[in-house]
Amino acid sequence: MANVLVLGGKAESLISFRGRMMQEMVAAGHQVVACAPSAPQKIIDELFELGVNYQPIDIDRTGMKPLHDLRSTIKMIKLFKAIKPDVFFGYTIKPVIYGSIAARLAGVPYIFSMISGLGYAFSNTGIKSKIIGVIAQWLYCVALGFNQKIFFQNPDNLKLFVDMGILNNNEKAVLVNGSGVDVDVFYPVPFPSTISFLLIARLIKDKGVYEYVEAARIIKQRYPEVKFRLVGFIDNNPSAISEQDLKSWIEEGIVEYLGYLKNVKPAIEDSSVYVLPSYYPEGTPHSVLEAMAMGRPIITTDTPGCRETVVDGKNGFLVPAKEVTSLVKAIEKFIQKPVKIEAMGKASRQIADDKYDVHKVNSVILKAMDLI
Repeated sequence: MANVLVLGGKAESLISFRGRMMQEMVAAGHQVVACAPSAPQKIIDELFELGVNYQPIDIDRTGMKPLHDLRSTIKMIKLFKAIKPDVFFGYTIKPVIYGSIAARLAGVPYIFSMISGLGYAFSNTGIKSKIIGVIAQWLYCVALGFNQKIFFQNPDNLKLFVDMGILNNNEKAVLVNGSGVDVDVFYPVPFPSTISFLLIARLIKDKGVYEYVEAARIIKQRYPEVKFRLVGFIDNNPSAISEQDLKSWIEEGIVEYLGYLKNVKPAIEDSSVYVLPSYYPEGTPHSVLEAMAMGRPIITTDTPGCRETVVDGKNGFLVPAKEVTSLVKAIEKFIQKPVKIEAMGKASRQIADDKYDVHKVNSVILKAMDLI
């Protein structure tokens, strides 16, 4: 039996992204402690029901704040020494970097990390992101040197880490199919009577929000009855969309804004097709997997992390990033031939079952960590 510590940057993700993994660790006889900042009582209760204990930890998941990050790392070292885990597992950039360093300094024997996306630091959208990228690259080199295994959610991210010299030992790398999706919780449901499209994302430019809205504007001029819905929140990110833009889209009637939803299932159920025109450095977008599991065809970009979810022409369409014209054409294919929606939706569900079932994904992770 091992004492396992799982560290994330956002409390809600402990349940949505890592809940089943930790539940399977507990079922295998291990003790599990989950750490993240400021978990609400509901999350703590849900973790307890899974057999997982919760410990709060101070991490600012966004921004480069050296003094705050140093203080957080020192606090982590103290916490890890008190908990005495045998195994550390971190995901997202700061838990991976500072968590791995803290785990090494605290004497944790086995350290593992998941690269669940590269984020703003690798977006190359301006001088600031490039500077942060250089710093992040150096920090990754240090932190991942302490890891026994590093999990990657797509082959492009793995190749990038090798090409940049962050990862020198390919034997440490394990490729997994994203975080997986619980196909028992997200299951196929009937399509709505009116054709509708849906985007769920943090409302930042790099998620393709502007391209989605512009495509919706063009389509609604031709097919005013078609609906476009948007779910998400304006994130604390340099590329966040403005509240004024969001307000103007709503007033113009281009999109129906549903706000931030903790439970996205009703929104997916009310959609015909899921759209993610992202050019953000993704791992594997979880919202796409949820939509696939619910039997929805996908339109997404031919970019790292996104392209792995779609067999073009089978369960949806791949479009070039930042190309509104191509996005409009893909959307229009479903409007002009609605029969494609059901057929491609079935194919999405089959791919979710075969490739992205969370139990299959977790089996690969736990085996690599020698926890089963």
